[in-house]
Parts: sequence; C-alpha cells; structure tokens
Amino acid sequence: MAELFLNFPPGLIMVLLAMPAALVPHHYRQIFILSVIALSAFFLTAGPGIHWETEISGFNLILNRADHLTLPFAIVFHIAAALNVIYGWHEPKPLEHCSGLAYAGAAIAALHAGDLFSLFIWWELTAVTSVFLILASGSNHAKSSAMRYLIIQVLSGMFLLSGAVLVFEDSGSLAFDKMNLGTVGTWLIFVAFGIKAAFPLLNGWLQDSYPESTVIGTVMLSAFTTKLAIYALARGFPGTDILIIIGCVMTMFPVFLLLLRTTCDAFCHTA
Repeated sequence: MAELFLNFPPGLIMVLLAMPAALVPHHYRQIFILSVIALSAFFLTAGPGIHWETEISGFNLILNRADHLTLPFAIVFHIAAALNVIYGWHEPKPLEHCSGLAYAGAAIAALHAGDLFSLFIWWELTAVTSVFLILASGSNHAKSSAMRYLIIQVLSGMFLLSGAVLVFEDSGSLAFDKMNLGTVGTWLIFVAFGIKAAFPLLNGWLQDSYPESTVIGTVMLSAFTTKLAIYALARGFPGTDILIIIGCVMTMFPVFLLLLRTTCDAFCHTA
C-alpha cells in the first residue's frame, strides 16, 4: 500500500482535490491548496524510473515515468503553482484557485506521462481546466476569447491524438520518447506541440486569451501552457534542426514588432 502511494503520479492528486477545495472557506482553502501541492511534490521523491505502468486493451500505458528531464520541470511547476496560490491569496472566489490547481496538476501529470495516449489525456485536461481562468473575468470579450482558446487547444490535442495513432500504426508502440520528423504521424505531433508552444503563425491564441484573463489567470497561463509544450519538444524532438530556426524567429519576431511599433509611433508623431 505504501509503495502504491509513493508511485502515485505527481499532479494527479492536485486534479482530484481541485473540486473539493471549492468547499473549503477562503483562507483555509489557500492553506489546503498549498498542502495539496506539497503532497504532490512529495511524490517526486520516488526518484527516477517507471513507477506506474498498466495495460488496457492491449495498449501499454505509462502513467508515471520520472527521469532527469521530468524532475527540473516538475520542481519548477510545483514552485510556480505554490507561488500562484500566494500571489492570488486576496481573491476570495474559488473558481480561479480550484481551476488553477487542476490546471497545474494536469500539466505536472503530463510531464510524467510515458506514452502518447496518457500525454493526450493530460494535454486536453490542461486546456479544459485553464479555460476557466479566462472565463473568470466575466466579460463578453473574455467569453469569446475563452471559446477561441478552447477550440485551438483542443485542436492541438486532436493533432496529438491523430499523430499518436499513426505512430502506433508505424511502430507498434505508444512510447513517448525521441521521434524523428519524416512521417505524417510525427509531423502531426510536432504541430500539436508547436500550437501549445506558440510557434510563429500558431500563436494567435496567446495574444487573444492572456489579456482577457484575470490578473491571476494571466500569471497562471503564462506559467504552464507554453512551458509544458517546451518540455514535450525537448522530450519528443531533441536535436531537431528546424527547432533552431523556429527559436530564432520566436526570438527576433517580438524585436521586429517593437521596432515597427516604434517607427510607426515616431512617424505619426512627426506627421
């Protein structure tokens, strides 16, 4: 029993206790949520290895795999989740706190998914739980933005699932390990990761949704969504040459927009 408890996937306990947290009075709720995050972090002490593996209908699913790549991301995600609770302590409404707890938990659980199907489940759950952080602001613009955000994030999951099916047909395995671009399946997975990572031309959802969220929601969204995608790219496509080009474009694009904005402002002021 103790071994099963230690093998529990980090993040899952945060998802399971997110809704019950809404029933706890405000200040006690914050303490409760911090305790849940600490408990999830405790599961990291299981160390490297495959801690929870099961077979369903002939598919081998790895629900908890830990190694040198998952650990630093998991530590940072837990710290970010705790800091977000402290940052938003003043907010008495439970929606942001409970959805944020489930959102962070789903992102942490996704880090430990050892197969593409388990990754897909957590990938989609991060979309469903995080959309409430946008809806929490309550404006009509926020509702429209939340719907667009959800559609794009779910679409990312559909690319991931379709790619996983094709990869399984090609290789007979769902293992989430290094993949090489060259098949339709791996390209679909790459695009799925790219949407969530806000690659150039795939990043419209970010500028659309972040400003419409509450202040607390914006902080939480910036802490997990794109960072989970960066982890997925590091896990699935390390050393892929095209990532160098994409990274350079992502670095230079904001600089280009800033220069363009500065030039336009100077021209308008002169005129």
